[in-house]
Amino acid sequence: MSNKDTVLDTFNKAGKPLKAGEVAEATGIDKAEVSKIIKALKTEGSLVSPKNCFYETAK
Repeated sequence: MSNKDTVLDTFNKAGKPLKAGEVAEATGIDKAEVSKIIKALKTEGSLVSPKNCFYETAK
């Protein structure tokens, strides 16, 4: 499983908006890498930001 898949899976399982730091802690992936992945997933439309610095899967 790629880091991108791992991050997306973490958001799917959380069921609530998460910050990049929370995802990094849960996955063991470096926070800077998580931030890059979140940016890419937002561009794709897979993630949305319900409030500043928090992200969740698009519904």
